[in-house]
Order: sequence, then C-alpha cells, then structure tokens
Amino acid sequence: MNSDLILGVDGGGSKVLVALADRTGTVLRMSRSGGVNPMDNPNWRRELDFSLHPFEGEQRLAAVAAALPAYGEVANLSEQQAEAIRTRFPKARQHLLNDVEAAHLGAFVGQPGILILSGTGSMAWARNAAGVSARVGGWGDVIGDEGSSYWIGRAALSLVSQSLDRRATQTALAKAVFEFLHLDSSDPVNALGGWVSRLANPRADIAALSVLVDRVAGAGDPGAKQLIDRAAVELAKHVQAIAPHCDRMADWTYAGGTFASRSLLAAVERRIGSPPVRPKLPPIGGALRAAAQLLDWPVDDGWIAQIAATAKTAAMHSGE
Repeated sequence: MNSDLILGVDGGGSKVLVALADRTGTVLRMSRSGGVNPMDNPNWRRELDFSLHPFEGEQRLAAVAAALPAYGEVANLSEQQAEAIRTRFPKARQHLLNDVEAAHLGAFVGQPGILILSGTGSMAWARNAAGVSARVGGWGDVIGDEGSSYWIGRAALSLVSQSLDRRATQTALAKAVFEFLHLDSSDPVNALGGWVSRLANPRADIAALSVLVDRVAGAGDPGAKQLIDRAAVELAKHVQAIAPHCDRMADWTYAGGTFASRSLLAAVERRIGSPPVRPKLPPIGGALRAAAQLLDWPVDDGWIAQIAATAKTAAMHSGE
C-alpha cells in the first residue's frame, strides 16, 4: 500500500489547524495554534511556523495544501505565505489556496454551491456548474467583514459604551462584558479603554466577545438580540449577492465559528428563505482533499466519510 502522507492546513484569524492523513482518509494527528491572518496579526509567521514544526520531520510527507487567510488577495502577503510553506516542506508537493475556498471544497467536495463563512472575518464563496468560482465580501475589518465575529464583538462594545452613556437603551451586555473581562465597572472608561489598549491581537480578542453576545441574546436581552439579527441580515446579503453567479439558486451551506450560534444560523436561514445543506467536510477536510488531489488519490465517498469521522476525533483530542 502507498505509504505517502498528506498535510492539510486550515488557517484563520483566531486559529490554525494542521492535520496529517494517510491514503485511506484517516487523520493520524492534528494540532491547533493561534491565528495566522497577515492582515492584522504581525506575529502570523511565528504562529504558522509553530503550528507546522511538529510535522516537519515526517519523511513520508508527499503533499501539503495550505488554506490561509488573505491568500490570493494581497500579492506581497501571498508570496510571504507561499515562501513560509516552501521553507518548511521543500520536498513535498504544495498547493496554497484561500481559507474560504478550502472551506467550500470541503463543504461541497468540489460540487456547485454557495458557502457563507463567518469566523473572525466573513466572506461568501460560490462555484457554479461550469466549475467557475466567485467570491464576495472578505474585505477585512477596516472595510468590511460584516456579520463576522469581530463585527459582532465590535458592535457589542459600541452598544455597551452607548448604554453606559445613556445614549442607547440599557442592555444586559454592559454588565456581562465587564464580568466576562473581569473589569472594574465603577470606572468604565478607564477599565474598558485600558483593556482595548492592552490587546496583543485586537481582532481575535474582540471577535471572542461574539460568544457572549449570543449568550446574552439567548437570555432575552433586546440589544444583544438585535446585534445577532443585524449580523444575520449582513450574512444573508452575501449569499443573495453571489447567487446570480450560479445557474440557479444553488444549495448553500456555512462554515466558521460564529455559526456555533444557533440563533444566528436560524436568522440567516429565515432571510435566505431556504435551509442550508449540511457540510460534507469541515474546512480542514477541504485542505486535505486539495492535498490528496495533488497526488491523484481517489477521493470517493468512503474517503470523504473517513476524513470526516477521523478529523472530528482528532479535533477533539487537539482541543478544537
């Protein structure tokens, strides 16, 4: 039996997953490290190198597919990302792709459809029946990323400040945020402003507040519920904008940590007007599928099922 191994890299703004798999589709090992988005994380190369280091000594490694944020969007950063992979795995075949493209490859295993991703950032990726891909969104936190975890977290901080100033209706988010961050609410400007000024990775840390917004919304707070609803409107706009790229209203699915919120997913579904299809593979599975294709491995239903099952087990062991 062919003993070659493949490596998949699923990078994002808040984390990166690296998975090693064999020809049968069995994920042998997986690791998790911090975010690797070069657009906002000056330490992205250090984080990427750290995540890849445990796999460098694997002599049977034949192919690497690295799905990285911002790849294919900004030329000089894309070259730096490619150089990072070349340096670590000079003997393996390599393929770099955008992290959202890999999420689409995993979710639809190469078939047509629309994927809306909401993690630290947001973007929609579509593939039509002719195999042509298109994207909308993904402009980054300064310009866009509407409906993302960062966008929700940033909006929550704005609502909290307005609530404390009585420029907006009182919201339970104010107390929840101060308790969550262990801040002194008796001096709110100093406490919250000080927290922001000390953030080493502001985008990821502010994005983490989206989990709190979902929790407070679930408890019935009108302000938090409105933020979730606004995020759903923005994410649905992505899908509606890219739908004409497909020959018909294609199936849609989702990826990204923000969709751990059931209320957000339900709200997006209401606005799109049809239910999502279940992703066949997680984003790391899309990266592994791309690596397998470099070696012309047969990627059939059995291989996909094995990747899905063993990736889930490996992710649990890695703390994902």
